Amino acid sequence: MINKIENLLEEISSYKVNSLQELESFRLKFLSKKGHITELFEEFRGISADLKREVGQKLNELKQKAQDRYNSLKLELETRDDSAGENDLTRPAFPYPSGSRHPISLVRREIIDIFSRIGFTVSEGPEIEDDNHVFTKLNFAPEHPARDMQDTFYIFRNSAEDSDPDDILLRTHTSSVQVRVMENQKPPIRTISPGRVFRNEAISARAHCIFHQIEGLYIDENVSFADLKQTLLFFARELYGKETQIRLRPSYFPFTEPSAEMDVSCAICGGKGCNVCKYTGWLEVLGCGMVHPNVLEACGIDSKKYTGFAFGMGIERAAMLKYQVNDLRLYFENDLRFLDQFKTAF
Repeated sequence: MINKIENLLEEISSYKVNSLQELESFRLKFLSKKGHITELFEEFRGISADLKREVGQKLNELKQKAQDRYNSLKLELETRDDSAGENDLTRPAFPYPSGSRHPISLVRREIIDIFSRIGFTVSEGPEIEDDNHVFTKLNFAPEHPARDMQDTFYIFRNSAEDSDPDDILLRTHTSSVQVRVMENQKPPIRTISPGRVFRNEAISARAHCIFHQIEGLYIDENVSFADLKQTLLFFARELYGKETQIRLRPSYFPFTEPSAEMDVSCAICGGKGCNVCKYTGWLEVLGCGMVHPNVLEACGIDSKKYTGFAFGMGIERAAMLKYQVNDLRLYFENDLRFLDQFKTAF
């Protein structure tokens, strides 16, 4: 019996396959219920007790070798380059599922497309910024609470005695990109700035410490608040539907004056009230206003000659409203049950 086992070991080690049929023949010959190894195990029951230990070890080794060889041959077939030889027409087809874009990417692309149709270009900037571009040139006062550690992730913060005034931080908005555009480009300027931003906020269904923004900027001669309103109305109806209503509420931002918050009618509840719109029927989607003269001057633009408007929105909030998602955290959990719903949304 030892000789039979050794002969099978030699045969298994040298066995070659070139197709799935030959691989299946290997399995039937050695590993099936009617294969050679099974027959040896049946024969093993009748051998003398003094040989059982030695033969048993050999049989187990044979079975393991056969299984390892089968797995090796199978992997070899699966990884073989079919272009190097004749294709195996009997090889079964596999349903390779198509992937999908993330809903944030879908909405980001759609917003960019909407504004590109009315002349806005795309500008980008660094996520790790300095205080000058994130706060100072945007007319934030030195004591403004947004500079505090409670709202901002600082990478390096200088002491009060340091001769270099710039703190290094993760940008809290993409307005820093607008500052860089104004520093390096003369009006007219018409640009949008998409990107990821960071704020030290508690994570909930309506907020996250990481999110995505798109901010817009238009600077030219004789730009008015009426231009801002019509631009935003066009945007809202292109993204959310022709029946979408907007409202502008007075607000305050250091970098715009006058400033406003824009709400759109809540598509999730149809204006009846839900937890996303806080049962008001309206959902705040962006802040906007006329660019403050101090910001223009800080960036080297003549505020007597030029005016402009700016706006900024969170892409997650826009996606929540567009796809009627009631929990912002779903965008960051990578749950395939959620993401697979967007497979056809290319």
